[in-house]
Amino acid sequence: MNKLTLGLALLAALAGHAIAHEPSAKAAAAPTAQAAITLDDALAGDWRTPDFAKRDEWRHPKQTLEFFGVSADKTVVEITPGGGWYSEILAPYLQARGHYIAAIVDPAAVAEGRARDYQQRARATLEDKYAAAPAQYGKAHVVAYNPEAPVFGPAASADVVLTFRNVHNWRSSGQAEGMFKGFFDVLKPGGVLGVVEHRAKADVAADDRSGYVGEAQVIALAQAAGFRLADKSEINANPRDTKDHPNGVWTLPPSNNHPEADRAKYQAIGESDRMTLKFVKP
Repeated sequence: MNKLTLGLALLAALAGHAIAHEPSAKAAAAPTAQAAITLDDALAGDWRTPDFAKRDEWRHPKQTLEFFGVSADKTVVEITPGGGWYSEILAPYLQARGHYIAAIVDPAAVAEGRARDYQQRARATLEDKYAAAPAQYGKAHVVAYNPEAPVFGPAASADVVLTFRNVHNWRSSGQAEGMFKGFFDVLKPGGVLGVVEHRAKADVAADDRSGYVGEAQVIALAQAAGFRLADKSEINANPRDTKDHPNGVWTLPPSNNHPEADRAKYQAIGESDRMTLKFVKP
């Protein structure tokens, strides 16, 4: 373990959470001084999964990250990165001068069963992805958190916290308030919380299963945690999304949970209409 990794691990332990990923032997042997790259370089990187890169048309990563003020020297925590769509952009971009942290649910904090199995597979997939490409992910770390009492790092240690299309899950599981408190705690004063979420036409019930959330509801969650709404953007808006699909947002690409006969209809709509909200910790 190098000095940087050891220091982060000690800080994490003091803060009550664990660094779940350490660089593999291959990654540890990689040069610690990486050449800085631009955001455009990261977007054009040949390490990106081709199917992921095709989604740029709908997810507008360059405009979104610039709107949130992400720069190459920042410490950025991404919450539940899934298969690593944004990891493939953020980790290489932050490799030389910044720090990328992927915060995932700790499988040990989840009840036995399918949910725990899913979290274990998600964690293994992400760690394998990082270990296999040290040139891009040699400084990336995975932090495991308990969703019932989330801690994402030492207090006031992050410049930016990002979450993409996750708020609906936390609301339906009764964890949203605790998650936003965790975001507030890990950010430095002046730090930014960037939220992209499927946007409902209006407020929805906490147990709504459509995947959409009211924009005012997300703003209220952030403000209750202490954040100030700094700005909002229509970067990820999609006016073609009618938001009345039989399987909610998962009817649309990329999930495409619909009969094959309806494929052309939903491909013409594209991905969901999304709010893009920038909050600041005073």
